[in-house]
Amino acid sequence: MKTKTAFFSNHETAIDQVFGNGAKEHLAQISETYPVVISSENFESHAQDLGELEVIFSTWGMPVLNEEQLAKLPKLKALFYAAGSVKYFAEPFLKQQVVIVSGWAANAIPVAEFTVSQILLANKGYFRNIRDCVGPEGYKSAFLGLGNYRSTVALLGAGMVGRSVVGLLSSFQLEVVVFDPFLSKEEAKRLAVKKVSLEEAFQYGRVVSNHLADVPETKGMLRAHHFHSMLENSVFINTGRGATVIEADLINILKQRPDLTALLDITDPEPPRSDSLLYQLPNAILSSHIAGSIGGEVLRIANTVIEEFFAWQENKPLRYAVTLEMLEGMA
Repeated sequence: MKTKTAFFSNHETAIDQVFGNGAKEHLAQISETYPVVISSENFESHAQDLGELEVIFSTWGMPVLNEEQLAKLPKLKALFYAAGSVKYFAEPFLKQQVVIVSGWAANAIPVAEFTVSQILLANKGYFRNIRDCVGPEGYKSAFLGLGNYRSTVALLGAGMVGRSVVGLLSSFQLEVVVFDPFLSKEEAKRLAVKKVSLEEAFQYGRVVSNHLADVPETKGMLRAHHFHSMLENSVFINTGRGATVIEADLINILKQRPDLTALLDITDPEPPRSDSLLYQLPNAILSSHIAGSIGGEVLRIANTVIEEFFAWQENKPLRYAVTLEMLEGMA
């Protein structure tokens, strides 16, 4: 008998995009798929037909369901989420013993690739150099970085993205230091990185890259004195979470120290307010949250959770299942 499945999302186009390239159709062939994408808006009108539902497939836009709504899905056993963080919706499911699998590992790959590309360019001085090359005289005296041979890169956070960055950087002759209070000395040794304090990370790194989780303990953690302590001509990268940075502090230091550069793929709020100086400062470079999976990269996330679905059906160990304990430290 085929497993009864349904797609849940408040953005039906996201389902079509992420489960594209035949993935949605393949799931419809191997399972008994409910014909309508379920959203917050239509859940109640379809709930009476979902009593036998066993598995949810979802992606960005997963509806937040409360305990009363979950009670209308008594046969639900698993949710396969083809995106990153499940933190905003997962707890009620987990408390009902519903297995949740996230595609966060697959989504970490493009973030890590994006970050490493920025690190390598930053060490070459690229982001300062292109600001100088606005005319013949600027071209002749344009800033040059120290290069990527034995330069120190500081990573904040050793979660899925941070560890992926470490893995990619291992191909280069760079010194990598990591701030993460949960990283043991033994694990740091295995990763071939040096564990440091938050203050030391900012003081040592030619490039400081933020991958801290967005949890209450990290909100506003990165402050003026951290940015002020950065090495001359160094670069701060944020592909993690905007709320970990006190934006006003970062702006003030960037104004005081034009030698610093901030590469911000994410901010808080997102986008920055219309009057934010981040739009005006020449040493603040914004991108519109493109580090994560975009375009064809989203297909990798769907393939990852579909593989986990097959493993779940065969009672094999799951690689990317999420637990209640894990939620506390997740982004």
